[in-house]
Amino acid sequence: MIYLDTHVLVWLYANNLNAFTESGLKHIEDHSLRFAPIIRLELHYLYEIQKITVEPAEIIDGLRRSIGLIECNHLFSDVVAESIHLRWTRDPFDRLIVAQSKIASAKLLTKDRNILYHAENAFW
Repeated sequence: MIYLDTHVLVWLYANNLNAFTESGLKHIEDHSLRFAPIIRLELHYLYEIQKITVEPAEIIDGLRRSIGLIECNHLFSDVVAESIHLRWTRDPFDRLIVAQSKIASAKLLTKDRNILYHAENAFW
């Protein structure tokens, strides 16, 4: 099981496979794929500011059908409690996404340099 960062979901939906490393693609092919529920909110923000042009529900539903994407169901209170310890960023989305993957003891696929530098479970 691996967790996917927000940009990873967007690139997978757009079938932008050139954006990934070989290792990243191999992990996507070989593992069950999960995402943190906070990504729904981040996708809505990106849609509102026109950084993405596809409705967030279409992205998530499309990936559920095409790659079997699963939404994580850990308690939000547990995720928030874990995120409080992640003081290396002020980005609440990043804190919650990393915390979600840590609670699940899973790797997080991301290209975000700050996350890669600070989160021991992150990889690209």
